[in-house]
Amino acid sequence: MEILPISVDSYNLGFIGAGKMAESIAKGIVQSGLLPASRISTAVHSNPSRGIAFGSFGVRVLPKNDNVVEESDVIIFSVKPQVVKNVVLKLRPQLSTKKLLVSVAAGVKLQDLQEWAGHNRFIRVMPNTPAAVGEAASVMSLGEGALKEDGQLIAKLFGSVGKIWEADEKLFDAITGLSGSGPAYIFLAIEALADGGVAAGLPRELAMGLASQTVLGAASMVSKTGKHPGQLKDDVTSPGGTTIAGIHELEKGGLRGMFMNAVVAAAKRGQELGPK
Repeated sequence: MEILPISVDSYNLGFIGAGKMAESIAKGIVQSGLLPASRISTAVHSNPSRGIAFGSFGVRVLPKNDNVVEESDVIIFSVKPQVVKNVVLKLRPQLSTKKLLVSVAAGVKLQDLQEWAGHNRFIRVMPNTPAAVGEAASVMSLGEGALKEDGQLIAKLFGSVGKIWEADEKLFDAITGLSGSGPAYIFLAIEALADGGVAAGLPRELAMGLASQTVLGAASMVSKTGKHPGQLKDDVTSPGGTTIAGIHELEKGGLRGMFMNAVVAAAKRGQELGPK
């Protein structure tokens, strides 16, 4: 059977799994205006609050995953890596090649996903939670049966909630460790900076505002100027000044090594979470 491209003007999007990641992606897509909420659906089984969360921005909450698959042209599997095999196998009879399948489950390889689904029109994506505010860092890898047009559709879909790159799937565990888990590292850094501000005498609200805006501004300088972070650091580090005194403390504490170790540890855990 010939595989035809999905109609970009009329396709329906379904989420299998209604957790925080699915909510972030769906909310970002709706807020971007790429798709109306009426063309997005999910199903909630055990936690009614998840249905309330999706319903709050207009996404249709259906009774069962089967209903979501039936109504959708593009289906995103956003369930925990440990259960994705059982979920895909249960839905397999409905997963025809007319439907484009996408997985955002960490550690689960395309080869396994395609085997469980019974076909290879599959795309693997590693997004992150800033999708909810239109600032995701996502990476995708196309399965053997995914059309060029399928890749373009998913690039536009995830591009509406941030930036997306295409990479070889063998890099995905490292990508999980960096951008997939990375927001949590930065949240911790923002909290620590704000705590430092409070320790130095700032009111909590002011300290948190300054910390978060400082991180946002620094990240924007890296992405928009094209300068190496080390150069930008040197540009604001005067001899014998306040900034080098602070950097000296961070270096004594091993900050660089801790961030590097965090990425490597998360990447390793991503490998462990995959099906055995």
